[in-house]
Amino acid sequence: MLIDRFNQDNFDEVLERAVQRHSEPVPADFTEGVLRRIKEAEQQKVLARVVLQERLALTGSIVLGSVCILVMVVFSSYVTTLLQMFGNGFVNQGRALINKAPEIIGVISRERQFFVVLAAVFGFAVYGLVDLLAADSE
Repeated sequence: MLIDRFNQDNFDEVLERAVQRHSEPVPADFTEGVLRRIKEAEQQKVLARVVLQERLALTGSIVLGSVCILVMVVFSSYVTTLLQMFGNGFVNQGRALINKAPEIIGVISRERQFFVVLAAVFGFAVYGLVDLLAADSE
């Protein structure tokens, strides 16, 4: 069948040959109608893919939430102990940082030129990254 051999490159040729062999009058908007149906079919494919991705994301969210709830119910003592260990570790590190604060302030005041240049380079890197990402979204 002619439609099975459809190719984007030779669409005009195939359409012209089909119209020449056709014995009935062809409407003036025949080509636009065919192209519109092709575009609608492509849009339906894209829409179906997006719907599938959304369903998979929703399913993943539900499964992940269910697993988290199940872990909290079944292993609550282990999770509580683990979270307490993490919290204690962060508190201890914070205390150590506070105890070293005078030493850190002294280093920063002695090396202020280095930190100013470092901050400027970091600021430029952040600006470049934001500019790059903002240019992609436009």
